[in-house]
Amino acid sequence: MPKFDVSKADLERLVGKEFSVEEWEDLFLYAKCELDDVWEENGQIYFKADSKDTNRPDLWSAEGIARQIRWALGFQKGLPKYEVKKSDVTVYVDEKLKDIRPYGVYAIVEGLSLDEEALKQMINLQEKVALTFGRRRREVAIGIFDFDKVKPPIYYRAAEKTEKFVPLGFEEELTLEEILEKHEKGREYGHLIKDKPYYPLLVDSEGNVLSMPPIINSEITGRVTTETRNVFVDVTGWDLNKIMLALNVVVTALAERGGKIKSVKVVYPDFEVVTPDLTPKEFEVELDYIKKLAGIGLSDGEIKELLERMFYEVGLEDGKARLKYPAFRDDIMHARDVLEDVLIAYGYNEIEPEEPELAVQGRGDKFIEFEDAVRELMVGYGLQEVMTFNLTNREAQYERMNLPCGEHPEECRDYFNHPPAELVEIENPISPKWSALRNWLLPSLLDFLSQNTHEEYPQMLFEVGKATLIDESRETKTVSESKLAVALAHPRVTFTEAKEILDSVMHHLGFE
Repeated sequence: MPKFDVSKADLERLVGKEFSVEEWEDLFLYAKCELDDVWEENGQIYFKADSKDTNRPDLWSAEGIARQIRWALGFQKGLPKYEVKKSDVTVYVDEKLKDIRPYGVYAIVEGLSLDEEALKQMINLQEKVALTFGRRRREVAIGIFDFDKVKPPIYYRAAEKTEKFVPLGFEEELTLEEILEKHEKGREYGHLIKDKPYYPLLVDSEGNVLSMPPIINSEITGRVTTETRNVFVDVTGWDLNKIMLALNVVVTALAERGGKIKSVKVVYPDFEVVTPDLTPKEFEVELDYIKKLAGIGLSDGEIKELLERMFYEVGLEDGKARLKYPAFRDDIMHARDVLEDVLIAYGYNEIEPEEPELAVQGRGDKFIEFEDAVRELMVGYGLQEVMTFNLTNREAQYERMNLPCGEHPEECRDYFNHPPAELVEIENPISPKWSALRNWLLPSLLDFLSQNTHEEYPQMLFEVGKATLIDESRETKTVSESKLAVALAHPRVTFTEAKEILDSVMHHLGFE
């Protein structure tokens, strides 16, 4: 979980009220954080915040925590409003970046007044979002530049590896290849682009380099200081929706410091988009659902008031709450997410515990015990258990397994015992990497082996896990089945070795 340092004085300046350290310990809970540590430095009190939610990058900075607390305490209510003015700046995206790092979104924030604490928080947010939400810059990388040193229009283009610029923290020019070898960030993140035919560069109309995404900014435009008043924000990655969210998080945090947001037109080879897009998102929830699961006797009006303290604009009609919530949030996927916000605003500590009236005696589930017996057998054969993700994607399940199922699922009946072998796919995935539920386990084990070729052999693996299949006869149109997969990797492995394990498992479990 993300951890970051914040100044007590800076937080109180942003909230607009002073609190004791003990009060802050409770206030952090509104922002899904715990107060991990408190210390004094140069006469200032600092907190180490430990975020407990990886789906709320808007809460990973002093600006986000302060905003959440202002709303939770009722200092402000409803949907946060951020004005986005149109600029005449355009960024052109090179078609050659399609298979390298295809997407970039951008914004301008003007009129900033940054002191040292504000500068620290800006850099912290940039790094935490890229590290955690962005999977160590693989899916999201963020650059912030001194806009007064940039000459639009701007070009996000594919560059030859021999091109040069002065990277941040250096005094001399390096080629793009040299940056990957000599710069600290190049060595840390170079694997993301090292094998590509070109490297991404962000340059202005005069050819000045802004950055080499996702590696490093340039020394000329990429050094932001307390003297900087206007910044240009760039976010690159593989998923347009995900980088748009990251951009929204950064620019609204800067707006909390008094910055004025301006949009940028981004021209791709086959479409155009204006960013940032801070249009509120919408959701609808049954009020009875909230009341029943909350279990604390809330009225419609109380639910509305609590939701308004969690950034929602609320309309009550026909037993439903029609909600609008800010574009810097992307964690509302089910009614239970709205319920969670209601309970956070109400205060978990305010809920009185009740003694259950029904006494029950727990016991182990028979099928879970059966799965555990299978695991015991596999460990006894000298295999190591792995636990991989249920979420996957079509490429991993089909294309990388050299199966025709991607386009012709009816041809895959021989590979699966539950036809048709179609994937249960997510309609609006946060990332293409996690866009479907797996329907067999073997691809996950092979992927595990491919990422551990540097480890010692033999590698003898197994997994007992869930696979999700389509079943039109079920209420949910799906069925979840437990499966066993085994992967053996060493120089002398044979089919016979694998079959012996299968035969032994069937024998010990009483199957023929």
